[in-house]
Amino acid sequence: MTLDNHSVLVVTKDSKAASMMSAMLMPPLFEVEALADFNEARRRSQERVYNIVIADYADGEGADFAIDASDSLSAILLLTPPALFEEVSYRVEGYGIITITNPFDQFYFYNMIKVAIAVQYKMRTLYSQTTKLKVKMEEIRLANRAKMLLMQSLKMTEQEAHRYIEKEAMDRGLKKTAVAENIIKMYG
Repeated sequence: MTLDNHSVLVVTKDSKAASMMSAMLMPPLFEVEALADFNEARRRSQERVYNIVIADYADGEGADFAIDASDSLSAILLLTPPALFEEVSYRVEGYGIITITNPFDQFYFYNMIKVAIAVQYKMRTLYSQTTKLKVKMEEIRLANRAKMLLMQSLKMTEQEAHRYIEKEAMDRGLKKTAVAENIIKMYG
């Protein structure tokens, strides 16, 4: 584990469980916010991205909350009664939610927190890579559209259009995407 501070949202109506988890997830490594209301937790998780979200099953309300929260970059742990573990795990694992039995052993819980931290780091890395790829694809799309417009409007070949965009970018000290956008505005 790194020395980063990890934000944790604990959502449970069981104040004893919330206290125990807060005691285990101590500052400065963890910043814990405990809530008993799932609607309030939904609101808070929309306002802020938590590294880890821990939700108690709470007669299914916690599972629904966990599924809603799975759209975020948070690693999500769902505390599930042992009798429902298989059923609930099967229902939520497709959303990337980690289920653990409740009550839980402290050593097991801490190891699951470490797993959640690792998953969260991996998700952030993949999200960053995906964002970079989307930007690159948009740059390629713009350049191709600009080349096509140059080919249609100025009767250039694809190589000539490509060289024109590169030369304009170098001569004017602009990025190729800015040159492509200008060409699209002019001829599009």
